Amino acid sequence: MKGKSTSTSSLVPGSEQPLSGEDLKEYTAADSKMQTAVDWFRKECATYEGRGLGRVTPALLQPVRVDVPGGRDTVPLTDVAIVGVREGTTLIVTALQDSHLSSIEKAIYAAKIPHIVPQREDARTIKIPVPRPTVEARNELVKAASKQAEGTRVQLRRQEQSSVKKRKCEKGSMQMKQFHDLLLKHLKEVDNIVENLRKRLAGK
Repeated sequence: MKGKSTSTSSLVPGSEQPLSGEDLKEYTAADSKMQTAVDWFRKECATYEGRGLGRVTPALLQPVRVDVPGGRDTVPLTDVAIVGVREGTTLIVTALQDSHLSSIEKAIYAAKIPHIVPQREDARTIKIPVPRPTVEARNELVKAASKQAEGTRVQLRRQEQSSVKKRKCEKGSMQMKQFHDLLLKHLKEVDNIVENLRKRLAGK
């Protein structure tokens, strides 16, 4: 009696088989870390877009870190001041303590945020008129985002290399291919974020 032939149509190539065990665990962890890096970059670009479109929000001062007298480390501006918006065009920074105003003013300058120039209004308040961005200013924002994009790409590549090394993936193996495909997926996300920002600001 002849043996029953086995169809090969349902077989999955080795390079396409799903990961399992420790490989899957590392893949999931790498995916999460890469996504965190991409999400952080997306948030940064949302801030750039807001500035490029002329939206005045407290988020413009997010990079500011204040060196409080007597403190060991710098702290976020929102730890020592209340940030608001007046008439949609001016940021208002109100220090929680009068003694912190000088440190806050220095910190805003030190952050080197384009077109952000603090002006003292009284003993506890700083106002910052925010000019509507010019074409040149929008182009600078896109350049800054592109520079940060490259930094994010470096983070993603390092994560892939770390995972491949940790799992001791052999060159050309199924594991290496899937980690590389994961990298490409997240690199594509970064590229799309930059391109969408460029389109949004170029049309204004």
